[in-house]
Amino acid sequence: MLPDPPSYSAVRAMLRILEEKGHVRHEQDGPRYVYRPTLARDSAKRSAMRHMLQTFFDGSAEQAISALLGDSSAKLSDAELDRLARMIDQARRSGA
Repeated sequence: MLPDPPSYSAVRAMLRILEEKGHVRHEQDGPRYVYRPTLARDSAKRSAMRHMLQTFFDGSAEQAISALLGDSSAKLSDAELDRLARMIDQARRSGA
């Protein structure tokens, strides 16, 4: 819970702005509006990842992965490392 939550009108204003920008749409459910994203989750993840790579890692996936691997709080299990190795091999074979 937020220590100082936004007011009802502030939330409505933010949702209106997000809808005007095309990020959300609403459906009426009785007396309420139900807001939904306009972009599929996978598309949003890819877009966010591209933005993060550009913003923090000069567009380098290698630098981002290196930062994750070097972070002791984000220890990867042997199974996760094996899956990553298989993904790298697959990317190498497909020319990605």
